[in-house]
Amino acid sequence: MCKDECKKNQQEKDKELAHMKFSKLKFTVIKSEDNFCYHNYKVGDEFILDDFTHAPEHFCLGVAHAAFPCMHALTFGGRFPFMENTASICTTCPDGGKMAFKIELLDEAGNVIIEPQKEKPTGPNPKDMEIEVEYSDGTCTYGYKTGDKWQVKGLKTPRDFCGAAYHLLFPVLFEMNFGANFNFEKNPDCKTGITCPDGGKIKFKVKRL
Repeated sequence: MCKDECKKNQQEKDKELAHMKFSKLKFTVIKSEDNFCYHNYKVGDEFILDDFTHAPEHFCLGVAHAAFPCMHALTFGGRFPFMENTASICTTCPDGGKMAFKIELLDEAGNVIIEPQKEKPTGPNPKDMEIEVEYSDGTCTYGYKTGDKWQVKGLKTPRDFCGAAYHLLFPVLFEMNFGANFNFEKNPDCKTGITCPDGGKIKFKVKRL
């Protein structure tokens, strides 16, 4: 019963997502250590992404992987109060920190969206979130079952949690921690259908409490 209901909910969500237009993003190289990069990126280089799912041709996958939670967060309304423009964020190349990039949201005309910082934050403001198994086929190596729950605060990891599952959950936890909302969900403070990469044995949902 749960499997059929999850499938129906996912189909409804997919239909709505198919008609959504996601924001363009701009990557700008803001640091190049010793001017060494496998892709030969230099300070000032700019790359336009049609949306968070479409990187430019031959764009560095290492950078895209590291930046994906940031791109996902900006797309769904997450904002970063420690940035002067809260609709932007900086991220670093995972290969020794050789490069650093600024990621910015663009409007339909291709202009950078500016949302000025209202005041400097005094420190982190971690959100309380809950991970829940919304579907299990009963074959999970970790023994996760429908209804299992974990409480998460900010970006802290749950103890002894499946690494493969957390890898997929992290972008959602990251963006929720910075205020993202999902208007295509019945509850905008909840993201459903986050699926285990091992045959889809488990599906999770994350809720901001």
